[in-house]
Amino acid sequence: MAITMGDAAGVGPEIVLRRAAAGQLGDDVVVYGDAAILRRGAEHLGLQIDWSALHVEDAGLLGAGEFAPGELSAASGAAARAYVERATRDALAGRVAGLVTMPMNKEATQLSDPGFVGHTEFIAELCGSPSVTMMLVAGDLAVTHVSTHCSLRQAIERVTTERVIEVIRLTDATLRRFLERPRVAVCGLNPHAGEHGLFGTEDADEIAPAIAAARSEGIDASGPHPADTVFFQAVHRHRYDAIVCMYHDQGHGPTKLLAFDSGVNVTVGLPIVRTSVDHGTAFDIAWTGQAFTDSLDHALRYAWRLAGRPEAMAH
Repeated sequence: MAITMGDAAGVGPEIVLRRAAAGQLGDDVVVYGDAAILRRGAEHLGLQIDWSALHVEDAGLLGAGEFAPGELSAASGAAARAYVERATRDALAGRVAGLVTMPMNKEATQLSDPGFVGHTEFIAELCGSPSVTMMLVAGDLAVTHVSTHCSLRQAIERVTTERVIEVIRLTDATLRRFLERPRVAVCGLNPHAGEHGLFGTEDADEIAPAIAAARSEGIDASGPHPADTVFFQAVHRHRYDAIVCMYHDQGHGPTKLLAFDSGVNVTVGLPIVRTSVDHGTAFDIAWTGQAFTDSLDHALRYAWRLAGRPEAMAH
């Protein structure tokens, strides 16, 4: 499994090194990044690393002199982009089982690539995958989104039958890698899922037909469910394996409450496995030894699970 180390000035490579020093990275991963930064970082943190056991795909883009914790840098932003591109191409070629991405700094990467939006869009473009969505994983619950990074006004406009059925299908197909028939709850858009049209018609006009279409295809989809109760039903009553949310905060808010330190970000709709830690570069604490490291463990285990090694989740 590939792990891209992320922006050299952020917490990504630090977390990778700390897991490696603790002997918890495993010998079946390869780190895509800059060896000079990793060695200088290990020295900075006083970590004992068995370099013969840590497999590094060295990009050779940054030298030890460019180790600058917490500093915005065009060079480190461009390098982080290069790690992801190389790992994605290797995953497409079957040289690695998939990739786990550590955080990039969008502002730093945009200094050399002004059109860069984010990991997900960049990887989707490399894979030639026009239809992708974000899945957040909290424990055994998967949460997908009809829209993510757009205004709330735009998010409402994007709730169409076509897009909702697309996300239901992507959610179902992803979870079928290890579940026979995933139970997919679909949120409504409006309060109380529209209350029979009292609070809006999108739930009946756009979401309900998508659920009906999914069910006709053999997908165990239900709803539209009121968003204020469906998470309780999934987490405390174990009625659902996944929840399809209509916009960013509808899914992100509850998921981060459930698993802020352990959440996993998955890109679904790709021909390859891609998971990510669900946090940013944290320049303010980078290379100080404060960043929590469990997020990498969860992202790595879920990647292996999607790649066909379900026993990884038990470790």
